[in-house]
Amino acid sequence: MISVEEARGRILADLRPVPAEVVALADAWGRVTAVPVAARLTQPPADVSAMDGYALRALDGVEGARLAVIGAAPAGHPFAGKVGPGQAVRLFTGSVVPAGADSILLQEDATREGEQVRVNETVRAGRHIRRAGQDFAAGDLVVPSGRRLGARDIGLAAAANHPWLVTHRRPRIAVLATGDEIALPGEPIPAGGIVSSNSHALAALIRASGGEPIVLPVAADDPAAIGAVANAVAGVDLLVTTGGASVGDHDLVISALSARGLTVDFWRIAMRPGKPLVFGWLGAAGSGVPMLGLPGNPVSALVCAVLFLLPALARLSGLPAAPPPVTPAVLGAAVAENDGRADHLRATLAEDTAGRLVATPFPVQDSAMLRRLAHADGLVLRAPHAPALAAGAAVGVIRLDRLGV
Repeated sequence: MISVEEARGRILADLRPVPAEVVALADAWGRVTAVPVAARLTQPPADVSAMDGYALRALDGVEGARLAVIGAAPAGHPFAGKVGPGQAVRLFTGSVVPAGADSILLQEDATREGEQVRVNETVRAGRHIRRAGQDFAAGDLVVPSGRRLGARDIGLAAAANHPWLVTHRRPRIAVLATGDEIALPGEPIPAGGIVSSNSHALAALIRASGGEPIVLPVAADDPAAIGAVANAVAGVDLLVTTGGASVGDHDLVISALSARGLTVDFWRIAMRPGKPLVFGWLGAAGSGVPMLGLPGNPVSALVCAVLFLLPALARLSGLPAAPPPVTPAVLGAAVAENDGRADHLRATLAEDTAGRLVATPFPVQDSAMLRRLAHADGLVLRAPHAPALAAGAAVGVIRLDRLGV
């Protein structure tokens, strides 16, 4: 068995970002930029008012002064003339500051008297004016490459006048559940069978992480049925299987796909839950289809997905691939001495009166108890052969509540 860290490194070693494509701005959310985004204009394009009020010269804007209002400049309709001594122009938020003016008299600090305005509070030169290029200038880099686009990035790209962006396409991830006992939700359940949760959970995780899941029909415990998947996944960026990778007579994924060109890189990891995990390539490493075989137990499958699938998705998407971030916490309950496998204890998280994050593992840690995982906020990390710890001891936690799991 190999360590979690070595397994993750070997999975990522030959993965490369998927190709780029041009997409409409409206379809770019959640994608990763393949090239930097530079501004195509200057924002704001001219000096503009940050408030409603009057444009004037600071020399004239003293308390008690009365100025002649010579025009108005609504946003989008600049004043064509010039502000001279004793003059003011009515404007609004976003209005272009007319030539000759260097100050803004706020609407609430002014009294309009017919064609004049009275200054009720002395203005300060330059105040309430947004200078041309204050946000960005034409040619400025506004969004770097390798960034997953959120709503703020989309808004910024739009303001920079980009109707299209060059992004990596969404990685296409095929998901295959195996087993005679598996039925999809709503289907008749065979005698001794179970409802498959893995395909739907993994598809949701892939979608939330920027990928495009392709859920394949459940494959029976039959070498021909499993082997046929090799043809069905041609062109996908990653094949994820669940079940069929342990040591039982009906665990056929490795043998069936090996007959169709699978080269196994490793099998089995020194971790709990998730020991029977497989990684290999259908075809040549780096140019074929990578295959990640997750355990069939639902908790094991999702924990392994957090540790291995998410970094792989990041790499394929064009992001830096890294282990899930670990947050410091203290134990809310004692834990026993660990054996030779890295453990990932499902736990609730809360903050105590001292502001510390408290992680309390569930008393029963069974890899088939999906409700416990669904109610968990994090995974408490336990190294191989870690000693017993009392409540209050320091530990590291992977926060599931921040991973979209």
